Amino acid sequence: MARTLTDDSVRVWARLIRVEQVLLDAVEAALKAAKLPPLVWYDVLFELAREPDGRLRHRDLYARMLLAKYNLSRLVDRMSAAKLVSREPIDDDARGAYIQITTAGRAMRSRMWSVYGRAIAKNFSARLDRDDIDDLSRILHKLRP
Repeated sequence: MARTLTDDSVRVWARLIRVEQVLLDAVEAALKAAKLPPLVWYDVLFELAREPDGRLRHRDLYARMLLAKYNLSRLVDRMSAAKLVSREPIDDDARGAYIQITTAGRAMRSRMWSVYGRAIAKNFSARLDRDDIDDLSRILHKLRP
């Protein structure tokens, strides 16, 4: 395994970052065209919907965010105003709060997924065969901290 920085590794690194941005931009454009909220909203709704009770502590939600670490408090404020999530006090933690997905939030997540999933299929999986997916999975596993 190479332990030094080579020109090739720098080029591949730059390509990886550019490809990530192009793929995310394609998803964002698809969501916007469908008049849906940005991808980071889906990220929040997805993490909450994964929980059996549909809620997480604010700090736990922050730790799970897949996308860039936005100011989660402001994001939750906007999503709460849209009635997609609610804040619930935590009995034994006066400063803490649970973020809870609402019925409207579950419906929005479903609407967003239909667009998001098509964007993944079109811009990612349609361009790769099974071996490519397996290779990429193996490589990404190596890079995972």
